[in-house]
Amino acid sequence: MKIDRVVDLSVPLTAETQVYPGDPEVRFTPHSTVDADGFNLLSVAMGSQSGTHVDAPYHFDDATPRIDELPLERFVGRGVIVDAREAGERGRITPAHLAPVLPRLEPGVIVLLHTGWSAHYGTERYFAHPYLDREACALLLEHGVRTIGIDAINLDETPDETHPGEGFPCHHLLAEVAGVIIENMTNLAAIRSAEPLISVLPLAFVGADGAPVRAVALEVD
Repeated sequence: MKIDRVVDLSVPLTAETQVYPGDPEVRFTPHSTVDADGFNLLSVAMGSQSGTHVDAPYHFDDATPRIDELPLERFVGRGVIVDAREAGERGRITPAHLAPVLPRLEPGVIVLLHTGWSAHYGTERYFAHPYLDREACALLLEHGVRTIGIDAINLDETPDETHPGEGFPCHHLLAEVAGVIIENMTNLAAIRSAEPLISVLPLAFVGADGAPVRAVALEVD
């Protein structure tokens, strides 16, 4: 197998990294420097859901697996990209969006919802993203899909004062089947391959609800 191209699907982690409202902000502080100590070492503080990250089922259900208890196969697989760019602001991603890719869905694939909303990363509009509706999520699970990613801050609708949301139904549905959610992806439009190999391996945080990842698409010959 020859890797022709590696496409980075991750947002950078910096002090400016956009986080879900109320989550811890990312903080990088020099702990040691070459001038003072002979080497550079950074102190890092952030939430488990910072930047491009994966959610474990435990994020929404205490009785389900934590990030270090999931099989690594959940984080590597053939990618199936769903074109949901027409969903628009706070639009639902429905079974109609999934129809073109249904024949390609099977256990082990990683579904990536391409909304184009990463173009708004770093702005307030980023929180008014499209989202997967309950019916479409259930359809993916019926086809054996257990890992779903989106180029937005939340797979479910992000509530605010005028949009109360629906209680994070997709998070709960995936938790019930020990599924994984990938959020804050970017650069999905750069993937050329119809069937890229997707890797979203998390940091091995013990007992955690999620972890940052370096999400990539590997285009192989």
